Amino acid sequence: MKRRATALIAASFVAAVYGAQDDQLPRPGDRPAANPHATRSVVYGRHGMIATSQPLASAAGLKAMQDGGNAIDAAVTAAAVLAVVEPSMTGIGGDLFAIVYDAKSQSLRALNASGRSGYAATADVFAARKLTRVPNAGVLSVTVPGVVEGWSELLSKYGTITMATAVAPAIDYAKNGFAVSEIIARQWKNSERKLAADPAAASTFLPAGRAPQPGEIFANPRLAATLQQIVGGGRNAFYKGPIARAIVADMKQRDGLLDERDFAEHEADWVDPISTSYRGYDVYELPPNTQGVTVLEMLNILEGFDLKSMGFQSPAYLHALVEAKRIAFADRAAYIGDPAAVPPQAVKTLISKEYAAARRKEIDPAHAAESYNPGSIDGVRPSAAPRAAAARGTPSGAPRAAAARGTPSAGVEADQNFTGLDRGDTIYMTAADGKGNFVSLIQSLFSDFGSGIVAGDTGILLHNRGALFTLTPGHPDQIAPHKRPLHTLIPAFIMKDRKPWVSFGVMGGDHQAQGHTQVVVHLVDFGMNIQEAGEAARINHGNNGLQVESGIPEAARAGLAERGHKVTVSIGAFGGFQGIMVDPRTAVLMGGSDPRKDGLAIGW
Repeated sequence: MKRRATALIAASFVAAVYGAQDDQLPRPGDRPAANPHATRSVVYGRHGMIATSQPLASAAGLKAMQDGGNAIDAAVTAAAVLAVVEPSMTGIGGDLFAIVYDAKSQSLRALNASGRSGYAATADVFAARKLTRVPNAGVLSVTVPGVVEGWSELLSKYGTITMATAVAPAIDYAKNGFAVSEIIARQWKNSERKLAADPAAASTFLPAGRAPQPGEIFANPRLAATLQQIVGGGRNAFYKGPIARAIVADMKQRDGLLDERDFAEHEADWVDPISTSYRGYDVYELPPNTQGVTVLEMLNILEGFDLKSMGFQSPAYLHALVEAKRIAFADRAAYIGDPAAVPPQAVKTLISKEYAAARRKEIDPAHAAESYNPGSIDGVRPSAAPRAAAARGTPSGAPRAAAARGTPSAGVEADQNFTGLDRGDTIYMTAADGKGNFVSLIQSLFSDFGSGIVAGDTGILLHNRGALFTLTPGHPDQIAPHKRPLHTLIPAFIMKDRKPWVSFGVMGGDHQAQGHTQVVVHLVDFGMNIQEAGEAARINHGNNGLQVESGIPEAARAGLAERGHKVTVSIGAFGGFQGIMVDPRTAVLMGGSDPRKDGLAIGW
């Protein structure tokens, strides 16, 4: 009881502090609409729609469609612009995933354009350097970037324009500059110390010795020159030509592990998305090495609860959501990694209704579990037995109800989350055209400004996706040569009656799976429109407890604290949503864009 009271007091104190701060700031007026608290209207269009996290990217993508291009053309064009104008989140030094709905074949395909570790990246190398984990930043966290290969694959398979046409707006912004937007400027400011630690990064992204302020003009002419090389040589310029050689030369100077063979052998893979049905709607995610399995498992668990009767943002609903997340993340920690290291039976089991029903029984509606173990899968050995559970003598593969009530065990949870590594440092975007094509796309550097390294004179900021490898022997995500790490990146798609309904995503590391689940529940259980579903207040569970936004009612926070959750009010831990919904009766496209980002949805 004392622990719960302490959690409740903490939640109330933080809320009071935020409330006092809010009283000093201007608030928007009430909208003369059905929901007076909504930040903006749903955007409607018949011929095309695009939603991104930065207005310049949305405008470039829209123009691509107005000039005769399709949704895939628009997406690659906008993604290239984002790689310039939102450098803390994304760039050609990062990775990409996408789900494409092709109207002609009426089929969904998924693209895994994530990069792999170097052939020199062995566990022995890290042991020789006396490392017990892969560093969160720096040269050892860098894997081969997959973004350029992803753009090339999308355009060659589904696009109608050339790479030169697609990256032209991005080259213009990189060469001649752009006005930095408000939220991006703040993120940039928060990364000054990281950028200043690398001379090449500092000279590129701190040209005046500091981050640019909102409205200041920033240019990256070296990146413009690199993009121009891609125009001339295509994806081979990046993976087999001068760009690869420049990056590898820089890596060698830093005692890194990538060489030219690693770049030359990189290729993206077209795969079938995985899915589950949720109350009659088919939700699609990418298979491993992504955490898409986690979303589907959470939804399957929640399907057994009457969330609508529990009530939107009620403590009962939010508690069920958090506990479902913790179960799914325990399984993610044990079973997910490179596709070749994840047995098909593991994926099939984790997203099955029968497995969810068994795990749902572990949830106590009145108390937060101390911890959850990964579940048992026939013929598959879990590779991340929580240390605390092992100490109690619990079999590592056996599903179990929580042994104790109260504040969840931080020791166990620490092995299951990437709290603090990625605070939303990713871009998600989606586009649709009047012919019925859709693309759900995500690309990222992982952490803010990735590894913190700019490769020589290329202007390319390299990602730190390798930080998600583990050094645990036998784990599916253990570092090894030419291997893909576990990825938090997940674009999503929803079908109804075998027809497209919603293309959406929520970026933000561990929050992505939690955000996807909340958006689906907002749409299906609570009947929200595409804008409301993305902007509604969210929660985020991690190693530091349960973070909630100020829009979560105080009664709900109190109810969660009484159940044993450590609740804090937070800003900036909830990523960013973009989404497009289609009216099945009229084919009208409806766009929504998250106020947590600078962007917008726009259609025609």
